[in-house]
Parts: sequence; structure tokens; C-alpha cells
Amino acid sequence: MVQQKIMMNSEGGNEDCLGWAARDASGVLSPYKFSRKAVGNDDVYVKITHCGICYADVVSTRNSFGATNYPVVPGHEIAGIVTKVGSNVQRFNVGDHVGVGTYVNSCRDCRNCNAGLEIQCGKGRVFTYDSVDSDGTITKGGYSTFIVVHHRYCFMIPKSYPLASAAPLLCAGITVYSPMIRHNMNQPGKSLGVIGLGGLGHMAVKFGKAFGLDVTVFSTSISKKDEALNLLGADNFVVSSDQEQMSALAESLDFIIDTASGNHPFDPYMFLLKTCGVLVLVGAPSEIKLSPGSLIGGMRSISGSAAGGTKDTQEMIDLCAEKEIYPNIEVIPIEYANEAFERIINKDVKYRFVIDIENSFK
Repeated sequence: MVQQKIMMNSEGGNEDCLGWAARDASGVLSPYKFSRKAVGNDDVYVKITHCGICYADVVSTRNSFGATNYPVVPGHEIAGIVTKVGSNVQRFNVGDHVGVGTYVNSCRDCRNCNAGLEIQCGKGRVFTYDSVDSDGTITKGGYSTFIVVHHRYCFMIPKSYPLASAAPLLCAGITVYSPMIRHNMNQPGKSLGVIGLGGLGHMAVKFGKAFGLDVTVFSTSISKKDEALNLLGADNFVVSSDQEQMSALAESLDFIIDTASGNHPFDPYMFLLKTCGVLVLVGAPSEIKLSPGSLIGGMRSISGSAAGGTKDTQEMIDLCAEKEIYPNIEVIPIEYANEAFERIINKDVKYRFVIDIENSFK
């Protein structure tokens, strides 16, 4: 395919884009036409083929934090195909398969950006949707036909890896992968606990097994035992409300990834960690309560993490392609998105909805 280089913004105007947006706090999505910026020298134009649905999409469209800018086009688990590149872009060519994750801009000059931790940009990263970009416009996400983004925030997806499967990696995948690498949770033979078995939790199980860890899933529901052990390959399953099961695992785990968003006690899990063990919080409960003794007594620690930088994201995608790690997904047309939101609220998805954007807009 002939490479299409776009020399500068002024040579082409903005382009209409079709999407689905929520227009008020009801969160109901419906068709919406808007304008995307023209392709600049450093930009990549991505024809979106698939977009995962994250719980953050539900929260944002319903204005749960009181700061949503309507109309909002959600979606930050984007996979698609490059159709244009700016004149300065060397990393991507027309026809490449790429992904775009939770952020689309940062200062590119601070300590964190220079370390490949753009998600922690000291001057403020720009989220993929409902965020103020450097030109003052409000970003719009992947429930749409295409996106124009600086090449730094695009990630190469090997063509052998299905784009529908790649989409959830851009948020659910990297959110658990990044802290696992940061805290050395890739040491074969070590033990990992995973709290919660949703979009994030099931990816933590998959990465844990790929790293050679002994993986224990914790859930409040015994109904998830079969899927944890037989579908996802976890080694153990524990009902977290069963004190006898919990006590039997005292000081047995090297690491815990906590993906639960609902409020829950922390002390019972902290006491499952070995000396110097670490619990990483990637869910978003409204508060954290724990006894200082659960940290001090075993020199244990608790950490937090949100998504990941560009370096970790590309490494994760490459690992998934190499090891054939695929999220469990349910592919839907965009017309089903409102129902999918309700099912997510009711925890009725195994384990990620992915919108077939390409076929939804034909």
C-alpha cells in the first residue's frame, strides 16, 4: 500500500466523524456526528475497528463524579488500522494495526514523560475522552469511526493478534500488567492472589499464569469457582467471606492484585501476604481502611496503580502476541451498547464487551 504522508494541519480541514454519545446524565448513548482535527505532522489517523467497554465509560456517561462534559463519546480501549500518517511519523505506516489507550497527550517533557510514564505526566495527561486537549477542545473516544492521535500514544499490534482481542489490553490489560512488572510479579514459582474476577481480574490471572505464578482467586461468589479454575486456569479459588479458607492461607502469598471496586476490608488480605509482600490496588473503592499492624508486623506494603506508560503498554501487547494471551470477550454491535452498560452494572459479562465498530457503521 502506498504510504500517505500528510504534510501539515493547514493542508486539510477537520473531518466529520460518526460516533455514539451520551448527551446527559441518563448515560443513554445514541448516534452523534462531530468533527475530528486534521492530521498533523506528528499524528496518526486510525480507522477504528473495535473498542472495548470499560466500567469508566459507564461512570463517565452518567456523570458519577459531577464533571462530565456533554455530549461525551466514551471509549479508551481502541484498536484499528492506520490509514494516514503525518510527515514526521516514522514508527507507523499505512495498513499497520494499532491501539490507542486511556490517554492521547501529555507534556512529553517532564520527568515522568521522559521515563515512559506519560500516564503520570507532571503537567497533566490528556485522557482519550472527556478531557481538555492542548488546543482547548474536549477529547472524544473510541465509540466512533476514527481517531487522530499523536504517534507517541499509538501502539503497534502484531497483525497475527486479533484486533477485537487487542482492544481490552489498552486499559484492562495494562492496568494490571504495569504494576505486576513494577513489583516484580513475573518471577516463576511465586504466589499471586487476585481479588475480583472481572475485566481486570481475569487479565491478572492470565498474566500470572503466563509468568509462572501460583494464582489464587478471591471472590465473594462461589459461582465463580468453576470459571476461575477451569476457564481461566487459576490454581486455587477462595470464597473471601469464608474465614476458615482465608485463615488457611495466612502468610502464603508474595503478591496480591486487588481489582475490586466495591468497598471491602483490607486487613484480612494483608495478613495473607508473606513478609515483605505487596498488595497493589487497581480497583477504586471509596475508601481504604486497614490496621497499621497489618503493614508494620510483616513489613508489608500497599501500592496503587492506574493504567501504564507507553513503554509498558507496548511490551504488554508484544507479550500477549508472543504468549497467545487473549482476553475473554463478547463482541457486540454499537446498537447494543446501552444494554451492555446495564449488564456491566449487574456484573453480567465474561469478561469484556468489545464493540465491533467497523461493522456497526457500515
